[in-house]
Amino acid sequence: MRFDLTDLRLFLNVHETGSITAGAGRSHMTLASASERIRGMEDALGVPLLVREPRGVQATPAGRTLVHHARLVLGQIDRMRGELDHYGAGLKGHVRVLCNTTALSEYLPPVLGAFLKDHPHISVDLEERLSHEIADALRTGACDIGVLADSADLHGLRTRIFRHDPLTLIVPRSHPLAALQQVLLEDVAGYEFVGLVQGSALQEHIAHHARRSGKALSYRVRLRSFDAVCRMVGQGVGVAIVPRAAAVRYGRAAGVCRVVLADPWAARDLVLCVRDDLPAYAADLVAYALRDAPAGDAAQAPVDPAPDAPARVSVQKAGAPAGGRGQTTNPTRRRPG
Repeated sequence: MRFDLTDLRLFLNVHETGSITAGAGRSHMTLASASERIRGMEDALGVPLLVREPRGVQATPAGRTLVHHARLVLGQIDRMRGELDHYGAGLKGHVRVLCNTTALSEYLPPVLGAFLKDHPHISVDLEERLSHEIADALRTGACDIGVLADSADLHGLRTRIFRHDPLTLIVPRSHPLAALQQVLLEDVAGYEFVGLVQGSALQEHIAHHARRSGKALSYRVRLRSFDAVCRMVGQGVGVAIVPRAAAVRYGRAAGVCRVVLADPWAARDLVLCVRDDLPAYAADLVAYALRDAPAGDAAQAPVDPAPDAPARVSVQKAGAPAGGRGQTTNPTRRRPG
C-alpha cells in the first residue's frame, strides 16, 4: 500500500466536495486522472473507499478512516512547511508548549512575554489541553514542554513544581455558603454554577470529579475568562470553582467570597514537565518558567530521573530566587483552598 500526498489530498477533496469531478477540479487534475488514482487506492487496499451514487459519492467506513488519517498527515505536512518557512525568514527555533486552563490564563503569559522579548528568533506554539492529554503528548514527543496538574499520571516524565494552584469555591458575599469555612464538592453540587466554556480543561477536570462523586453540576452560564466568571458570581448568578490565584486577582472587584474546597483533588500543584534532549532554546524557556517557581521546592527530584541526561535538559537548572512570585501562594502543598 503506497499512497502519496497527492492521493491523500485528492481523496480528501473528493470527500469534502462529495464529487469526484469537483474533487478533481479542486486538486487541479483531470477527471480521468482522479478516477484512476482513486481506483488505484482501492485496488491497493482491496476494499472500496467510495460508494458511487447518482448525485455524488459517499465515503465507506474504510474511506472515512482514510479521511481521518489523511487530515492528520496533510495537517502535519502543512505545519512542517510553515515552520520551515519561518527558519528561512531568520527564525532559529520553535518550542511546542501544552498547558491546562489555569496555566494558560494566569501564569504563562508573563513568562512567555519575557522569554519572547529576550529571544526574538524563537517562536512558541501554545495550546490548551487536558492534563492527561498533555502527559501523553510529552511521552509521544508531540510537544517539548507541558504545564499540567499534578493529578495526572506523570510516570516517566521529568517534572518540577511550577506553581501552587489550589482550587477554591467562590460565592456572592451575601450567599449562605459565605459563612462556611470549607465545603466539599458533593455538598454544593445542587447549587447553580457559573463555569468556563465547554471544552475548557479545568471545566472537564471539575466535571470528572463531580461524576466520580455521583453528582452532575448544573451551569446557568459559561464564560471565556476567570474575570468574567468572578463578575457573574458577584452579581448573584451562581457559584463557581476557580483557581485561588484567579479568585484573589479578580475576587475583590467582583464582590465574591472564597470558601475552601476541602476535596483532596482541589489541593493541587501545577507541574512543569519536559521530554528528554530538549534543544538549548527550549531549555532556556524552562529556565524562564521556573524563575518564579516556589522556592521551597527547588530541590525536589524529578519523576523517573535520568542521571545521565545532559545538564541542559534538567528542569532543576533554573534555580528559583527566594521571595519570588511563587511565594504569594500557600507553600504547603496539600492544604486546600
